[in-house]
Amino acid sequence: MPSTFQRHLAILFLSMVVLFSLNSQTLKPSRSWLTVDTIMRDPKWMGTSPDNVYWSEDGERIFFEWRREGDEGDSLYVINASGGQARRVMLEERKKLPSRFGNYTKDWSKKTYIREGDVFALDIRRNVETQLMQSVTGESNPRFSFDERKVTFEREGNMFSRNLSTGVETQLTNLRSGSQPPESRKTDLQKTLERQQMELFEVLKNRKDDRDAQKKFQEMLELKKPKPFYVGQKNASGFFLSPDEKYVTLVLAETQTSAKRTIVPNYVTESGFTEDIGARTKVGEPTTVFEFFVYNIGLDSMMAVKPDSIPGLILPKSPTDTSKANPKPRPVSYNGPFWSHDGKSAFVQVFSQDNKDRWIVALDVEKAKFGTVIEHQNDDAWIGGPGIRFGSVGWMPDNKRMYFQSEADGWSHLYTATIDGKSKTQLTKGKFEIYQPMMSRDKKRWYFTSNEVHLGEQHFYSMPLEGGASTRITSLEGRNQAILSPDEDRIALLYSYSNKMPELYVMENRPSAKVTRLTDSPSREFSAYAWRVPDLLTFKARDGADIPARVYKPEKPNGAAVIFVHGAGYLQNAHKWWSSYFREYMFHNLLADKGYTVLDMDYRASAGLGRDWRTPIYRYMGGKDLDDQVDGAKWLVQQHGIDARRIGIYGGSYGGFITLMALFTQPDVFAAGAALRPVTDWAHYNHGYTSNILNIPQEDTIAYRRSSPIYHAERLKKPLLICHGMVDVNVHFQDAVRLVQRLIELKKENWELAVYPVEDHGFREPSSWTDEYKRILKLFESNLRK
Repeated sequence: MPSTFQRHLAILFLSMVVLFSLNSQTLKPSRSWLTVDTIMRDPKWMGTSPDNVYWSEDGERIFFEWRREGDEGDSLYVINASGGQARRVMLEERKKLPSRFGNYTKDWSKKTYIREGDVFALDIRRNVETQLMQSVTGESNPRFSFDERKVTFEREGNMFSRNLSTGVETQLTNLRSGSQPPESRKTDLQKTLERQQMELFEVLKNRKDDRDAQKKFQEMLELKKPKPFYVGQKNASGFFLSPDEKYVTLVLAETQTSAKRTIVPNYVTESGFTEDIGARTKVGEPTTVFEFFVYNIGLDSMMAVKPDSIPGLILPKSPTDTSKANPKPRPVSYNGPFWSHDGKSAFVQVFSQDNKDRWIVALDVEKAKFGTVIEHQNDDAWIGGPGIRFGSVGWMPDNKRMYFQSEADGWSHLYTATIDGKSKTQLTKGKFEIYQPMMSRDKKRWYFTSNEVHLGEQHFYSMPLEGGASTRITSLEGRNQAILSPDEDRIALLYSYSNKMPELYVMENRPSAKVTRLTDSPSREFSAYAWRVPDLLTFKARDGADIPARVYKPEKPNGAAVIFVHGAGYLQNAHKWWSSYFREYMFHNLLADKGYTVLDMDYRASAGLGRDWRTPIYRYMGGKDLDDQVDGAKWLVQQHGIDARRIGIYGGSYGGFITLMALFTQPDVFAAGAALRPVTDWAHYNHGYTSNILNIPQEDTIAYRRSSPIYHAERLKKPLLICHGMVDVNVHFQDAVRLVQRLIELKKENWELAVYPVEDHGFREPSSWTDEYKRILKLFESNLRK
């Protein structure tokens, strides 16, 4: 086995050969020089794409994060929108820049934001910035009042306002942690003795009368302050001052102390001692309780807004429930309120915590109650899709209608509804999804991103405010992430293609306008390889569904294939743009160089393909999503001449879970598999993700048992590699340890566990990536080659 020095020397020699070749004028990008050591280095070897793009407030410059040679890490760059060279923003200049985030006045002429924990206001037209306060406590969520004469903000769990003319700061709420101190009460004896003293000694009586009069006078001189409300261990958030400035709405959240939190042991520490990392709860533990409140400033009173009257919130008793107790309202969470442009109406989004329902309801702050249900969405599986949860909602210009996204027809589209809930209009329609709809500043049209052209492409569109034909503005094949200039005349465009990392472009805001490239990110070494454009196609599943997939074809097929299973479940990877799985993309090129055909599909549960593609895994993960992998293996045999005995499978996170289910429940289909950071038992994963799909383990044991690999491990036949980071705070290392113990007790021998002591769910160290993928390659080379 070569020494570490010999390996490093080989890498250095390879790099010198590549760089020498780059100097040749006749060289074209080539293949065959990839190795795991090469592609799993620090990604800076590839070059770094621009990211987090935004415009200056005057629309003349574009800011973005980038990394060039010599930068220690990602740095902030700026370039003139008219072109020229991008330059790095120096630290002192960066400290003075307005935040890219913030809240604007109605005419977009002023902006308020947080910088370094303090509140600032910017007069955009005059380019004058004002620091509204300087404190050590830190403020957040600044927002202009409805009349735009004040800025409201949050500090230490309360709401304040700052008058922009006078500079006067006013505390609007006075919430305090803990319990109200008990009043000092006198005993009957103490009261009796005090009365006697007042009767016997006139000097004492006169002094007390003087003190009482002085106290009353001082109280009259003092400005009225909100009285304290004690909230125990609850945390306040979501403060909003009503347009008439008479009410403050807020949400109180109480974490349930009975919910046991997990720990993740960290063995390789600076202290030399094993240290515990506090982590999440497990699915099914009691969840945070949310309450919506209205604080009446004039009356100095707090009132809870009860959701009990919302239709459908209380489910009917099941036939098997023989108890006499009345059903209780389901726990909910809140988003809002959202006030109309004229300040007369408001609505709130309410989500059931069992993930089945979403309501958009009118809010009456004066009476502190919810009113008309404007929109109700229910899904027997779970509410989801682009823009659905805490997503795209707001008011139409007429103040009589609001807009929202819904999967009512199976795809996430834009709708409007009247505030009485009697009329609903669908503005976009078709077998595609829309993303991030926003109204133009003049409120005459919509802008949004959509995959209408092809489910594997994303383009930027405009559409009349009341719906109708949409106009496609971008034209480059792939993914077009558009960032509009403040005047909406130009677009900063992050564009990428299957084998081209994202680059920054600029164009006019009109269909098929000329696109000018502003950045060039790939390194010369990265560009020296002829990166494949995988075939984007569909194949038929057993139930007739068309499964979108990427196929990497080798020039010299060896008769073997590898199926890659993307993570997250709800994620899209069979598309025409640069993948977030860039390391895997490079690894698939390496596999193709070695003769393997690689299949990467958007199986059932994946994103970008509508509601009916998202939800077939409800109550059975490892069902239809795994069937798609098996059908993909059969398709490879039938259409690409792959040897059915030489197909491997691998993936991370959800992909690791599917790999385990494949080897455990379909033991004769795959010759080997690598499960990276896999979930092995869904009852040990988090609540938010898992309860959506499988409900909770104490109430749906069937769903959890059939969906968890640990219950099917007895059928393992083929070689299995498990790789897991030991400080993974997402899918805990405990998942791998429990499965290993199960395999030991089952007397299985054809498995291997590789542990990475300093790695979380997403690896950071190039050495860890390299070790992991060398093991994966060795697994396939040992078991898939003839």
